[in-house]
Amino acid sequence: MGAQKSIHAGKAKIDVNVDFTHKLCAALMLQPFRNSGSPLELVIGSLCIKHPNLFGKSEKLDVLWDKGLYDSNILITYRKPRPEWLAQQSLVVQHSVSPEIGVHGLPEDNFSRSGSGGVNLCRFSAGLDLSEPASSNWSSKTSIKFEHIRPVSDEGRSINRDIHGFPVTCSGGYQDSMVVVKQESRYAKANDRSFSQFSLQIEQGVPILSKWLIFNRFKFVASRGLKLGPAFLLTSLTGGSIVGDIAPYQAFAIGGLGSVRGYGEGAVGCGRSCLVANNELTFPLSQMLDGAVFLDCGSDLGSGRHVPGNPGLRHGKPGNGVGLGYGLRFKSPLGHFQVDYAVNAFQQRTVYFGFSNLPS
Repeated sequence: MGAQKSIHAGKAKIDVNVDFTHKLCAALMLQPFRNSGSPLELVIGSLCIKHPNLFGKSEKLDVLWDKGLYDSNILITYRKPRPEWLAQQSLVVQHSVSPEIGVHGLPEDNFSRSGSGGVNLCRFSAGLDLSEPASSNWSSKTSIKFEHIRPVSDEGRSINRDIHGFPVTCSGGYQDSMVVVKQESRYAKANDRSFSQFSLQIEQGVPILSKWLIFNRFKFVASRGLKLGPAFLLTSLTGGSIVGDIAPYQAFAIGGLGSVRGYGEGAVGCGRSCLVANNELTFPLSQMLDGAVFLDCGSDLGSGRHVPGNPGLRHGKPGNGVGLGYGLRFKSPLGHFQVDYAVNAFQQRTVYFGFSNLPS
């Protein structure tokens, strides 16, 4: 339920999308993190402004604003045209506010949900992205950016400790700052019967100032899809690790939709390392309806105790989890709708709903 509108102002294009659907679903399924009388909290939507020729030399400016129930994000991107054989440069500025549920969330209902732990992250970043020209099946991107993270309470006040009195920043103060160099490589190959994908991200914290964080973090995702008669099998493996300075919010969170279904976000565990495996088999039931069965599992590989303050142990997270279930995928001209029914290792049942609009 919502409204969409595109407006052309000269050469610029403005896309406005206001949506009430997620507010309704969340009100029915989830307990609110915080109470507010502001009518703006009833609105979920996005505003996108695109200008294809900002200064008359094909410079592109994109401004995107997203607002959720408890989060918001503003992203500004400026790109100058360059020859195709050179790396494409983008200046990126971003500001976001979101609940930190994956690490500081409190597991509820046999780990099937995660409630607010009273920690939200206010992030500001600015930097440069360099996208290398794609060669064969590989593509890569390098970025360098400054990040400033300030934890805030549900009421919007700056905080430096969680509800149990443990620090929520690496510095122990009310904020963390860092310069991060990130290298991302992607591989993709597909044919009529299968596809393979692999991505690797490596981040390095550069201590330009003595109080800034220094760390090395990597994450990989390997996926393989294979057609088995009328059915399709999708498997994926996700893993990562981080060494050096670490704030609790930098830990890998395991559990939730897109990780281990049947658990709340981060309810399996949070650690310096992680490994998550997802397997899903879909099969046609009709021309517009597919069925699915899935099995997810994940672990923090025993690294939860190495996260500062050990939030996983304090919140009783098991560190390992398995979820299985089944679902339906409905395809229509208006978009794709899916529903998943998952059971975790504690026999707690969870239903997930999802809807995606078709690209225009």
